[in-house]
Amino acid sequence: MKIKSLFLISLLSVFFSCEKRPIEEYSILPAPQSIGEYQQGVYKLGKNVTIAYNGDLKNEADFLQSKLNQKFSLESNIKADAQKGNIVLKIDDSKNSDKEGAYKLQVTSKGVEISSGNSAGIFYGIESALQIIKNENGKFYVQKGVIDDYPAFEWRAFMLDEGRYFKGMDVVKQLLDDMSSLKMNIFHWHLTDDQGWRIQIDKYPLLTEVGSKRDSTQIGNWSSSKYDGTPHAGFYTKDQVREILKYAEQRHITVVPEIEMPGHSSAAIAAYPWLGSGKNQITVPCRFGVSEDVYDISKPEVVNFLYDVIDEVAELFPSKVFHIGGDEVMYQHWLSSPTIMKYMKSNNINDPAALQVNFTNNVSNKLSKIGKRMMGWNEITGDKIHDYQKSKSIAESNQELSKDAIVHFWRFEQNLMEKSAKNGYDIVNSNNNYTYIDYSYEGIPLSKAYSFSPIPENFPEELKSKIIGSGCQMWGEWIPNVDAMNEKVYPRIAAYAECGWTNSTNKDYDNFKVRLQPIVDQWVSEGKKVGPID
Repeated sequence: MKIKSLFLISLLSVFFSCEKRPIEEYSILPAPQSIGEYQQGVYKLGKNVTIAYNGDLKNEADFLQSKLNQKFSLESNIKADAQKGNIVLKIDDSKNSDKEGAYKLQVTSKGVEISSGNSAGIFYGIESALQIIKNENGKFYVQKGVIDDYPAFEWRAFMLDEGRYFKGMDVVKQLLDDMSSLKMNIFHWHLTDDQGWRIQIDKYPLLTEVGSKRDSTQIGNWSSSKYDGTPHAGFYTKDQVREILKYAEQRHITVVPEIEMPGHSSAAIAAYPWLGSGKNQITVPCRFGVSEDVYDISKPEVVNFLYDVIDEVAELFPSKVFHIGGDEVMYQHWLSSPTIMKYMKSNNINDPAALQVNFTNNVSNKLSKIGKRMMGWNEITGDKIHDYQKSKSIAESNQELSKDAIVHFWRFEQNLMEKSAKNGYDIVNSNNNYTYIDYSYEGIPLSKAYSFSPIPENFPEELKSKIIGSGCQMWGEWIPNVDAMNEKVYPRIAAYAECGWTNSTNKDYDNFKVRLQPIVDQWVSEGKKVGPID
């Protein structure tokens, strides 16, 4: 009898100590928009977790099951069309929101419930739940509380440039995993550039047979005359692209392809010399920087080539947005080309910037006919943002960019961004002074990355809705291996994720660093090289 009484007292002691334990505030990155009042106590997860879901949420349930096992070694079973479980995923039409991805996460004595009007919201709720599950001596629990959350911006992008250095499918999948955990939803895949063509095009096999390879690579810095002497090559087959696209889709990430035109096109011109506007045959450049070689867009066969490439790429990628690059087009070859000059005169085009706008609009029309929307760097507007464009011999553009275009600002001039917004264009802000991950930590320390706002200071209130989000760019010139890339990506990717998800009024750098630490610890445990935290 005495033993039974002692046992009962022990059980009651455990119960009450659990209920009276200090409330643990949630540590979630990116920071949620709203965390309601915490409740006393925790919900305990057993050794085998039941995941229940309704509607079309099998992908999300499967994802949660795999993560519980991978991260916590927890076994789980899934119940379809069910309302009861340790973790319930619930499509609730009453929670439809104008913010795609909004969700509510509730932890009560009955369990964990994640509800949303759409599967994206359920997925983001899962990513938050995975960050608040705690381990205490091999027993798992979640603090009771409520989260109401939604993304501040619809476009939350990470860009990987593989034109300069090919990284491969495993690296891309790892990046997609980390984007997913940080609720980033756009993988901007820069697949072609002067130094390499990285995607299979059936109609033009030389693009990869020739254009994906270079003999050597510049090392050191932009002004260096040293080369590594090692050939570099690599490209993705269509089957590999399909596998990556499926992997991204499962994580609610849209993959936006970028095929550069009309500049940054040397690799293609090396493969098919008739594409170029210069007189000499070229090889794939081993030196970084901007090449003078550009497509001769006055030739119908060149335009047809680009349309053929667009058709093959568009057929692969479900994304409604197609990025055409359009940056840093050097005018020398156009200005010295008789065929270009004749084309401009016959089409009443008075300068090279206007010629580019004319070409870009034709591409925009082509894309709209196949259900795609064109996006390009902010040179596509025809505004002259480079010194080489500002010669007095070059007239002002007499062409207007297609209204359907998304303007991707990298060279930030607020007056030009306001001008584009006033003219009705949707804008993605990727101000290079804040979002270029290839820049050193001296140039963009973590604190500066975190201070970035997609909406610039003093931007007119009535134009703010035209800024649909932001992107951070991992340009590839100086990342020859994965360690070099990772050191630049991590931890800054987390700062950019919070800039895209969290309202600026909820941002706090000191608090961000506290929430960042367990994520950094996880990255380090995975073998990633991580840059400094200032």
